[in-house]
Amino acid sequence: MSVATKLYEELLANGVEAVLDDRDERPGVKFKDADLIGFPFRITVGKTIAEGNVEFVTRTTGEKVPMKPEEASAKVIEAVKNIK
Repeated sequence: MSVATKLYEELLANGVEAVLDDRDERPGVKFKDADLIGFPFRITVGKTIAEGNVEFVTRTTGEKVPMKPEEASAKVIEAVKNIK
């Protein structure tokens, strides 16, 4: 949870609207809700964090890429800056 909180705070500090889904639900429920809301990106902190990776998902392509947490946050921050 500490990695997820750190990512969340970093995104907010860089002007990115972010949601930290810390509900006591199964991952599938959370993913479905994120898709229904239409989040353009999802950073999942799960089992791969033991290897130092998170899962980065782009909604438009559905591509799931393992990467370091700091790479994932930088990717979202850059994408948001390019939109503005």
